[in-house]
Amino acid sequence: MGLSIKKNDTAIVLSGKEKGKKGRVISVVPLKEKVIIENINIIKKHMKPNRKNTQGGIISKEGALHISKIMLICPKCNKPTRISNALIDNQKKVRMCKKCKEVID
Repeated sequence: MGLSIKKNDTAIVLSGKEKGKKGRVISVVPLKEKVIIENINIIKKHMKPNRKNTQGGIISKEGALHISKIMLICPKCNKPTRISNALIDNQKKVRMCKKCKEVID
């Protein structure tokens, strides 16, 4: 199953404690249908000391959100929108905004 959201897209959260917040997509996990958005869904994690984190302790990091809880923001019209797929010149498949009909990538 292809996902309509990709890395470096801007997205808005539709439900949950972070509802209405916007951010840039850091990573997408297609098998679990999850995304990680910059500065959204911050969780605390207890870490033991290791090579990367010599101090240990409690660190804050972004948690994953399910793909159904977010919506892409169109870069052209700057509104949350659903995505349609279209073929350009019967060769290349592109994402299109449902509201303004502009090609996203």
